[in-house]
Amino acid sequence: MKQSLTAVLVLSLTIACGSAGADEGDFDKFFSDKTMRVDYYHIGDAGSEIVTVDEVRVYGTWAGSRTRLIDPFDNGRYCVKIYDGDSGRLIYSRGFDSYFAEYQTSGPAAEGIKRTFHETALFPAPKRPVRLALDRRDRENRFKEIFSRTIDPADIGIIRESIVDPEVEIFEAHSSGAPHACVDIAIVGEGYTREETRKFKADLERHVAIFFGYEPYASLKDRFNIRGVLKPSEESGVDEPRAGIFKKTALNASFNALGSERYLLTEDNRALRDIAAHVPYDAVMIMVNHERYGGGGIYNFYCTFTAGTPFHEYIFIHEFGHSFAGLADEYYTSSVAYNDFYPRGVEPVEANITALLDPAGLKWKDLVASHVPIPTPWEKTEFEAMDTAWQKERAALNDRIAELKRNGAAPDKIKAAEQEYARRDKEHADRVDASLRASQWWGRVGAYEGAGYSSEGLYRPMVDCIMFSKGAKPFCKVCEAAIRRVIARYTEE
Repeated sequence: MKQSLTAVLVLSLTIACGSAGADEGDFDKFFSDKTMRVDYYHIGDAGSEIVTVDEVRVYGTWAGSRTRLIDPFDNGRYCVKIYDGDSGRLIYSRGFDSYFAEYQTSGPAAEGIKRTFHETALFPAPKRPVRLALDRRDRENRFKEIFSRTIDPADIGIIRESIVDPEVEIFEAHSSGAPHACVDIAIVGEGYTREETRKFKADLERHVAIFFGYEPYASLKDRFNIRGVLKPSEESGVDEPRAGIFKKTALNASFNALGSERYLLTEDNRALRDIAAHVPYDAVMIMVNHERYGGGGIYNFYCTFTAGTPFHEYIFIHEFGHSFAGLADEYYTSSVAYNDFYPRGVEPVEANITALLDPAGLKWKDLVASHVPIPTPWEKTEFEAMDTAWQKERAALNDRIAELKRNGAAPDKIKAAEQEYARRDKEHADRVDASLRASQWWGRVGAYEGAGYSSEGLYRPMVDCIMFSKGAKPFCKVCEAAIRRVIARYTEE
């Protein structure tokens, strides 16, 4: 018997991504039980953006819920909306973020350098003509429509052939039920050669076990289906541009996304979607065959993590928190590629950070004990001194490793440098943990200044959380509650 999640599905009275729309029981009226995939190009710089459709496909089974068609969460910089062509009624919506949106906050975009990114919108295949729209938040976080196109399911230009690649192998890692009743996760392998198929399977099983060791996934284990999907790469590993290393891989993933040395993403969205399409999925994770620390997570887009780093567990859980639940980064001392990611004076949409513009209306106030002050004091100055010093040391160590690789140093010398980095990184993480655990309000929900890449003006719910610092640690109470709500969104009662 599946555990009911009705109690944790708390909807806002005002829903930005879709309010009045399709009701439960409307699925068969508007949709067939197949997936429509619209691939499109997202083009622009910091001050401009253009959307143009690449191709439209219909294939497979619809993986999502057939009763919860309208997104109940005010999250993501974008929202895809599907309107019935005859009545104009909203019949499906889903908020998301994108690689393009992150690029818009970067230095090159601010200089006017335009780039093109490939993206995908997935929704149940409509039975009759619909209007697909993309909404984008403005600086005040209000949604405005930026693109619209009518799609007629009878159009002969729609591609209807199945996506079948004989090189792709599927591994059933965890099964609980039909796609509509579960959260379906596709873990796609990257940088594994055919000879490393066993390694992919072992890495997959190891990370699935890790996943169900965390709440709320552990207590809701019967709400998930997890499948591994592997298309072997020609070469092992992925690109490391700073080290002058480039590999031929299935997804063309690379470190140094947006110029950040640990940020690991792929811009080959078409390849990713074609491989993932071999299974029904609500969420995609890319498991990268590499020993370097690296990863990334974009809400309702995908996440990446390296399987061989000592911090693989942390990266795996942390990045999925971004891509699945839309959780914000709570850390603020690490260098990032973004500029003005959260505008001053505007409340972030993410569930786990706040600008505290209205302390009495704190978004997680129901979890705050009456004796906890808002904002909540913590040992911020001491933490910043310790972590800022490490960030400088970390950068120097990584520069040294990249230089050794770039110059063709002996493998044992590179290995020694990597081991030194791993040792110091772990020592620093242990110091941070000890310091935070000694905090006056440890274990209490409050509003702790320092979050979302900003030292001032943004606040997180607890002193520590897996969204704040590295290590095998739980989600804070606010993050866990947010994840439970998202799980409910994808499953049927």
